[in-house]
Order: sequence, then structure tokens, then C-alpha cells
Amino acid sequence: MNLAGKLTAAASTRADAVALWWRDESLTHGELSARAARFAGGLVGLGVGPGDRVGVVCANNPYWVISYVAALWAGATVVPVNPQGSPDEIARELDGTGTVVAVVGPAGRKAVDAARDAGGLGGVTVVGAGSSAEHGTGGALSFDDLLESEPVPMVERADADLAVLAHTSGTSGSPKAAMLTHGNLGSNLDQALAHPTLTVDERDVALGVLPLFHSYGLNAVLGLGLATGGAIVLVERFDPHGDIETIRERGVSVVAGVPPMFAAWLALPDLGADAFAGVRLAMSGAAPLPVEVQRGFHEKFGVALHQGYGLTEASPIVTTTGSEGSPPPGSIGVPLPGVEVRLVDLDGEDTLVGDAGEIWVRGANVFAGYWHDEEATKRVLDDDGYLHTGDIAVADDGGHLFIVDRSKDLIIVSGFNVYPAEVEEVLMRHEGVAEAAVIGVPHPHTGETVKAFVVEAPGAHLDEEELVAHCAKHLARYKAPSAVEFVDELPRGLAGKLLRRNLV
Repeated sequence: MNLAGKLTAAASTRADAVALWWRDESLTHGELSARAARFAGGLVGLGVGPGDRVGVVCANNPYWVISYVAALWAGATVVPVNPQGSPDEIARELDGTGTVVAVVGPAGRKAVDAARDAGGLGGVTVVGAGSSAEHGTGGALSFDDLLESEPVPMVERADADLAVLAHTSGTSGSPKAAMLTHGNLGSNLDQALAHPTLTVDERDVALGVLPLFHSYGLNAVLGLGLATGGAIVLVERFDPHGDIETIRERGVSVVAGVPPMFAAWLALPDLGADAFAGVRLAMSGAAPLPVEVQRGFHEKFGVALHQGYGLTEASPIVTTTGSEGSPPPGSIGVPLPGVEVRLVDLDGEDTLVGDAGEIWVRGANVFAGYWHDEEATKRVLDDDGYLHTGDIAVADDGGHLFIVDRSKDLIIVSGFNVYPAEVEEVLMRHEGVAEAAVIGVPHPHTGETVKAFVVEAPGAHLDEEELVAHCAKHLARYKAPSAVEFVDELPRGLAGKLLRRNLV
């Protein structure tokens, strides 16, 4: 089963129905399928075959969607990349996965050019979005030219074949490429559609503001919308006022977001109670949803704000609220149909109701492991097929789960995972830094932000702006520290282990 077949099935039943809205343009399901077949032909003409990696370095626009579906159609494995990432990050993700072709949109051009100038992407053929006169990426081929290729038949794929290599920090450590198969992603769509609250259909219009390079936007929004024959309104960046206008103008009925989005809408003083009048399903995920935001959103707008839990390694949805009546405040809900969840104590035994335990997940949606990293895979996938998430939860008598702690040291900025080890490694590259430690601190707009604690090397005289700029050069903007505090030493235990809990 090629996942592209599930994403383009509506072309045979709803060919003239809108699949994508973008600015003032639209693309029907029939047009999307036809363009994907032609672009797949262009990829095949470049030598792309089954299993080859195709990178997509675009913002939320039709280039992204066509490239994604077309690469799957050709049997390739898609490598979604943050177009706002640093040149170092983009080169590491594309080169590290052996990517052979990368489709680069306007948002990613500057960083890709910088990565190539620095000697990266040596084996990557770049396809610039737009025409040859527009894409501006030196030496690149044109997206529009490839779109004129002859269509090719969809390549048959097995459930176990790789569909996506999604970069994530995993449940601990530095970024890794999670191997998501056609069966993983397709199963999670089926599991979500079997849930009484998440059920969407061809009448729905979803707001597509969550980044498509992130598994939440990729499968829970784009995947569900296309697979059901509905429509997705593609939005490149979140704008509280602008997105409200989009919701009204396009008749959006499904809004999936992260807590800072809903908090931002709630905080707008001029936003009327009818702002979400046409929305029937609002879902928050990727970070803990404050109870006051959940309650306030419902009270002000009359729309129940549900919460889900997931992770890239689970394709991504694991649980969601709303299976029966109103969700208990603060709950992440119950598992999707077909997804097994255990809460396990330190002895590997299932916990009792009300006792905390690590969330273990098993199901057809659980990933195949980390790309070329058996050790990391073994740390999170056991012999019985359970994914050890590192997140701690309790369950009530009704089976509703509540997160009480999360993966060790994880920082969540606007729904995106930031692991201290990655930021600390970049800080340590600076010759003036002797030691560095990173934690998350509360932020009113992003939920959390990154704060660094730095011990200067002997004779060094650093300032905060210098280190922030250094990190911003090598990391995506949301990963870079927003504050740096200089300290004489970092707190450590008797064995020399860093005590992050003592950093404030």
C-alpha cells in the first residue's frame, strides 16, 4: 500500500472538490493527483527510484504538498526539513540521510545556498520551487519544468517500506531521523478516523498552519484532510488576526494547533465571541495545554478545546480527549482505537489507577526505529514492540490520562521539541565557552524559551548578544537561547552529573 494512494483516493470520487487553498489559489483533488503523477515522472527522470531520499525544504504551500505526494508516488522516502533551519542543520539532515534530490521553496533558498557554499549538499540535486527564472537557487533545476514531465504509474510499496524520515530529538539526546513507514502513517490515519471525536470527512476544511515538516502538521492535518477528501487551507506562518480572517473566509471547520496559538487568540481583546462560530473541532497538541487556556477558550468562544498526545515516533497521534462528553480538564484523553498504552513503573510493572508510570505505546503506528542508529532504537523500542516514550502519566478511573512529567530535560517552544544537548553542543563550539547548560523557562507567548548558563573559558570576555548570535548561526531560531546567564560554575552532584533542577 503506497501512502500516496490513500492521500489521492479522493481524485477518483471528488476530483473537482478543492483539496488545497493557498492565498487566493485553489487546487482540486483531481489536479493534485495529476500534478503529483507528473512531478513523480520528473523525479524518476532525475534518477530517483524506490527507497531513494527526496528532501522537501519548503514552507506550507502547494510546492510542499505536491513534492510530498509525488515523492511517495515514485516510491521514494521523503525527508521533511525546516526551511527556517540554519545552513548547518539543513545540510546535516539532507546529507545525513543520503538525500539525492531536494525541493527548495522560497523560504529555504538562502539557507540552502549558504549550505552549498560551505561545502554541504554535495550529492544533492536541488529543484527550486517555481520557474527557472524565479527560484534563484544557483544551479538548481526548476519545479515547474519537472511538473511538465510525463506522468508515471504509482509505485507499489509494502507497509514496511519507508515513507518518511522525520527528524526529531527522540525521547532523549540529539536529533535523529525517525523511520516512518507507509504502514505507520497510514495506520495512524485509520486509527484517528476510527475515533468518535477526531472523525473528519469530505465536508471539513482544516486550517493548515502547523508546519508540514513536523509530524503533527504532516499527518494529523495534511494526511487526514487529504485522505478524507476534505480541504486544507495552507498558511505559511501563524498570525492571530490574519488567521481568524482566513478561518472566516474559507469556512474552516477544523483547527489543530499548539497551546501558544490558542492562548494568543484568547488574549486578543478585540476578538468577538463568534470568531470560531464555524469551527466544530479544535484540537491542541505538541505541548501541555494550560487548563486556564482550555477553559477560557470554551467560555469565550463556545468551542470545546480538546487535547491530544503524540510523538513523531508514533506517527504521531497516541491519545485524544472527547470520546465521552466533556474532557476532564488537563487530560490528554484515551488511546486511539488500535493503539495500546501502558503506564509502567520502574520495575516494568503496570501501575495502579492514580499511580504515575512511564507511557509505553504499541501499535501499527509505532515507528521502525532511528535511521542508522541501532543503539538509540534499542533504548526506546523493546522486544515486545512497545515504544518507551519517557513521558510520565497517571490514569483516572475512566481511563483518562494526565501527563505529570515529560521526557527528561525536554524544552517545548511553540510546540517544537528542543533538547538541551543540541544547544549545549553549539555553545561549546565557541572558543570562549568552558562549560554550558541549557534549560527551559516560562514564556508568555511560546510556552517556554531557551535559557543558557555559561562558564567562560579563562581569559574570555563574552557578552550575551555574542553567544545568542553564535547559536542563531547554527540552530533554528526557536532553538537558540533568548537569554544567557554567566556563572562561575555549574551545579553538579557527587558523581559530577549536571543538576539541571538547580538552574533557575
